[in-house]
Amino acid sequence: MHNDFTSLQANGKQGVVCNGHLPERHLQTGFGDITVKVPKIRDRTGSGIKFNSTLVPPYLKRTKNIEELIPWLYLRGIFTGDMQLALELLLGKQVKGLSANSVSRFKQQWEAECDQWCKRNLSKLWNIYILADGIYCKVKMDDKLCLLVVIGVDDASRKEVLAVRY
Repeated sequence: MHNDFTSLQANGKQGVVCNGHLPERHLQTGFGDITVKVPKIRDRTGSGIKFNSTLVPPYLKRTKNIEELIPWLYLRGIFTGDMQLALELLLGKQVKGLSANSVSRFKQQWEAECDQWCKRNLSKLWNIYILADGIYCKVKMDDKLCLLVVIGVDDASRKEVLAVRY
């Protein structure tokens, strides 16, 4: 596999060429829907070179900023079934395709990521200081919730959250 497609030759011609675009796709962003056209390539060398855009990966439907907004809204008390309306109010009527099932899948993914983070190995960390503090927040509850946050500081003054508990 070559990193420089232009250096590939086939019968004295450029070996990898732009061959139009894939069908237009619509992506949800924090600024509304946008239309993107991802280029398509043709490999004339027979090497089996494939092109996948790193900017617009296959099956991407919404950008990270919306995916970061959804958990924030959820934690602020917007329920799964009300998420579409909340996003429409924030981003405009053009926001579509976010069902209660989508939010439920996101929630399962967040829980799995949280479990993985909680079980990570901390034995190799060398902390000079350990700081602990309580943070009060109102998250999907009538009463304020106090979170205990533990932060480690290493010899290069880098901080890392070690634990969050309620």
